[in-house]
Amino acid sequence: MRATIKYRLVFLALMVISFVIGVHWTPEALASDTDKRALYLISVLYFVLLPLSYWYCIIKKGAQKLWKIIIVFSLSSLVARLSFPAEVAHYFEFIAWLRYPIIAVLLVIELYLIVSVVRGLFKVRKLKGDPRVGAVETYREGDEKSLTIALIMASEATNWFYAIAWFSRNHPPAIANIHLHSASRWHVWLMLTGCIMASCGSYFLLVSWSEWAAIIVSSIIGYTLMSMVANHRLSRYYSLYFMRDNVVINNSLWGFMVINLTDIADVTNQPLAKIDQDDSETISIGHGQSNVTIKLNRPVIYHGGMGQLPEPMTVIHLSVDEPQQLINTLNSARLLNAA
Repeated sequence: MRATIKYRLVFLALMVISFVIGVHWTPEALASDTDKRALYLISVLYFVLLPLSYWYCIIKKGAQKLWKIIIVFSLSSLVARLSFPAEVAHYFEFIAWLRYPIIAVLLVIELYLIVSVVRGLFKVRKLKGDPRVGAVETYREGDEKSLTIALIMASEATNWFYAIAWFSRNHPPAIANIHLHSASRWHVWLMLTGCIMASCGSYFLLVSWSEWAAIIVSSIIGYTLMSMVANHRLSRYYSLYFMRDNVVINNSLWGFMVINLTDIADVTNQPLAKIDQDDSETISIGHGQSNVTIKLNRPVIYHGGMGQLPEPMTVIHLSVDEPQQLINTLNSARLLNAA
């Protein structure tokens, strides 16, 4: 496991523990000095320690943008609004005020999604490759924010493109298959079963409180079934392929790389034991023994978190089913591209 992933998991554990402890120990009223001291400590935990942890684990170690720290402040404010004593909670009332513009934005997004789904279905019927690749090619040397928005826009079409076999019938063939758990039949059936159970469970838990909320939440969870099917087909059939002058590497739907052939410095064999997992510019994709190493002559972005967690990489270790064939194919393509 790479160091950046470890730090993300550390922050996630700290956040869950902090909110559980905070909500459990928050006094219902400030009736004594002990209650006030407890609230001070919880406030420090929410608005000092958690943001510092986020800054260190996600922004510094994960090389992310500083503005993303607003996420943890917003989450802490929401928890404070819902759990702090009434005489203090009203200071976080701005969170409640935001519900109306948020609802309006959500309605606009919902309408946009309907339009984008229809447009996406219309566009992907003749596509020959992942729509995200086009976004990376267009904004590879441009503004990171533009690329992030472009990847978000392309994600819906990508899901439909891979979920329905007819749409991906013109997809470039794989040059090798990466050993991914998400490519297994047992994995996709496990995920689909869990999704259906979560969708039904959320409906029955919320229906007594609000039938509309139950329908909306269960529908949103159920909609991810399409993404799970897309994730399986992408991992099983299209984890590694050529598209124009690029090598596309898919670590399921979660992360991918688009590497121009001119950026590849060397393709060799290297055992897993020699991989430095603490090197932030080295990534290992595929379970089992690494059997192909791609070294780059300049950093290329690995788009993790479905494109929302970009990280520069210079060395990629792969575990594939046909390592020597992949090495020969990549080296031949590099020579042809250079000629």
